[in-house]
Amino acid sequence: MKKRVFVFLFAGFIFTTLAGAQSLQFKYTVIPETPRPGEPVTIGINGTARQAVLRANERQLARGLFFSVPVQDGEQGFMAAVLTIPSTANPGEAVIRLENETGVIVEIPLTIAGREFDADIIDLNPTLTGIRTEPSPQRTAEANRLAAILNRTGSEIYHTGNFIPPVTSTRRTSFFGSRRVYRYSGGGTDTAIHAGVDYGVPTGTQVLACGSGKVVLATMRIVTGNSVILEHAPGIYSLYYHLDTINVQEDMIVTAGTLLGTSGSTGLATGPHLHWEIQINAENTDPDAFVARPIIDKDAILTKISIYRRAYYKTGVIMEEPQAF
Repeated sequence: MKKRVFVFLFAGFIFTTLAGAQSLQFKYTVIPETPRPGEPVTIGINGTARQAVLRANERQLARGLFFSVPVQDGEQGFMAAVLTIPSTANPGEAVIRLENETGVIVEIPLTIAGREFDADIIDLNPTLTGIRTEPSPQRTAEANRLAAILNRTGSEIYHTGNFIPPVTSTRRTSFFGSRRVYRYSGGGTDTAIHAGVDYGVPTGTQVLACGSGKVVLATMRIVTGNSVILEHAPGIYSLYYHLDTINVQEDMIVTAGTLLGTSGSTGLATGPHLHWEIQINAENTDPDAFVARPIIDKDAILTKISIYRRAYYKTGVIMEEPQAF
């Protein structure tokens, strides 16, 4: 490719020409490139879009709304969206469509890797059987409030880095995505998919915020017992269930490591433990994914989509036409 080097003396002309060069190529990056079911995907772009939609076999599987991410050191920010591959998704070819109000901007091919999940059989006593099976207007109202929270997409970004585990113990009694069979005391059964991970810790164990965020729920619920939910970024929430005590109040802003409460066995629990869950746009998400990598890896995204923009701000020189990555 031929190099094109231009140096401009007038600031106004520089910015106009830069914008023209940037418009020649819409650039994006997807992290990770081959996700597994249950894992989150972060999309960064150098332009604007409304949403990212995951599709496979002509069906919509998940979506995430784009939001603006500021960058330090005088650099322009970028747009990002986060969505989750559903834990029920089949491995194979898929596509992420980046859309605005007028239609599809670009389609990004994606390969969903295979994944195996554990299986659990859980025996419930009469009291716990009743929690799952008996009609309850209060339980319905609590479920509706939870759904309203998890389907809400705010505008604040409180945390973009890695999450930390909410307890120091590494002992787990159930894993993300496990296929569960509940055996009721009266002889019936029901199935479910475990939405988070369970830490087998004693009652009274300190439970810490996995990242900075806003407390959007701190209350007692029939099914999940004493519960705390934090909002970390638009559409991204962490949930802490079956607590013995709650140490925070709704609308509080917390940082990573803040004491949220202590573990217990309140609600639908067969013993003391902490249920830790991540929801992204109301989709169950593997908590380990954002312990291993940042929610939004700014350096990795900027390396892919902003090389020429950054070079320009430092030198006032456009080195070459942008390319797709």
